[in-house]
Amino acid sequence: MTTTPASSVSPSAFAAVDLGATSGRVILGRVGPDDLDLTEVHRFPNTPVRLPDGLHWNVLALYQETVDGLREAARAGSVTSIGVDTWAVDYGLLDADGVLLGTPYHYRDGRTDDAARRVWPHVEPEELYRTTGLQHLPFNTVFQLASAAGTSQSRTAATLLLIPDLLVHWLTGTVGAEATNASTTGLFDARTRTWSAQLLERLSLDPGLLPPLRHPGDPAGTLLPHVAAHTGLDAGTPVVTVASHDTASAVAAIPATAPHFAYISCGTWSLAGLELDAPVLTEASRAANFTNELGVDGTVRYLRNIMGMWLLEECRRTWEAQGLPTGLPRLLAEAARCEAFGAVVDPDDPVFLAPGDMPGRIREYCRRTGQPAPDSQGALVRCILESLALAHRRTLRQAAELAGRDITHIHLVGGGSRNDLLCRFTADATGLPVIAGPTEATALGNILVQARAAGRVADLAAMRRLVAATQHLRRYTPRGDGAAWDAAAARLTPARTEPPCA
Repeated sequence: MTTTPASSVSPSAFAAVDLGATSGRVILGRVGPDDLDLTEVHRFPNTPVRLPDGLHWNVLALYQETVDGLREAARAGSVTSIGVDTWAVDYGLLDADGVLLGTPYHYRDGRTDDAARRVWPHVEPEELYRTTGLQHLPFNTVFQLASAAGTSQSRTAATLLLIPDLLVHWLTGTVGAEATNASTTGLFDARTRTWSAQLLERLSLDPGLLPPLRHPGDPAGTLLPHVAAHTGLDAGTPVVTVASHDTASAVAAIPATAPHFAYISCGTWSLAGLELDAPVLTEASRAANFTNELGVDGTVRYLRNIMGMWLLEECRRTWEAQGLPTGLPRLLAEAARCEAFGAVVDPDDPVFLAPGDMPGRIREYCRRTGQPAPDSQGALVRCILESLALAHRRTLRQAAELAGRDITHIHLVGGGSRNDLLCRFTADATGLPVIAGPTEATALGNILVQARAAGRVADLAAMRRLVAATQHLRRYTPRGDGAAWDAAAARLTPARTEPPCA
């Protein structure tokens, strides 16, 4: 299968800076008419720092690692362009001289726990949703800004840059706001697809704080001379605006070649939903806590955030500190041998949001809900994976009902696609086939948007065909007892009836 006319042009190399909540990478992607190859040239941890005033991102270290990674990319060969994606909602504030004010807060910091109370008197929840279409999460940018109101930083700030835009600013000296990430802030109008002047006025926020919007594929600038000198890249190397919200990049790389698909981008978070042409801004959608975020080419990512593999990651951190085994293959093998549905939890319960003793919190949740607490590492892992599969099922069935769409199959991408047990459970729980992979969907989406900007691939459909033709995918067909999954779901939501997933 070819996605662009065959030619003698050799593959072009693009550098993706891909920062996740726990680690970052610089990946070199080579794209040709029938080629899509990735090479990880630099990997580094993303470790937050707890200061006296709260939990922060070590953004200076992340920038230095980014520049070091670009130097490794330059050593691997010629680089056509660079793109940056990260997580959403968090930001840095610049003063009038463009200097960073303080260290960006981490979205898991507790300062936003009651911040919504400062917003509702000015904009009621229903009105906020009708404007932004955004899922209520306590750490959305709008609530972070409310929690910071009146501080010296907020009084001094001249510009707000979301984390990927901040890194692009340091690489190029330019200022802008990429639209897919801007759509996660709670300050973006889902219908007009611009910053909401009405919301900014109601919340007494200076419109000048928010920079002009950019869209995936737009030029963002070229490397500053000192960055080029440090990395060994050409001074004229372009930085291209990609879908800088990592989930938007991941969805762009879904290997969908047939309609009626749902997706789950599974990593620290599971982002489960549908790709639509227009937002769903109904009261029923708000009550179900679904979000409408922008994707590539004006598509809408209609989804809900699920706590995801965070629960397992935090368990492994706790076990490592206790000197217990943390190897994932061993834990998964033990989980596969454990009793099915010994206990299930709601991954989105707020008790699981903050870092800390996750095994203890899961056991306490089970005791509180009248279930036997998992008594081994394997039982805890099985509890987490079955619970995530149930959350995937619930979310996709609700999305289909609220959007009036049929679902025939699920694409599960990201790090979770490597987890055979989770993929199997998701297929069994939903009763739908699951196509797992690619694992590096976010980096692929980042690279493919750059490749399209350089004329190496035609459009979004061609991008996805290229992924499907070149990446390793696995298919899981539903099996097992659907009634057992129904009974487990009823344990979590006894009063809720789940619509069928067509």
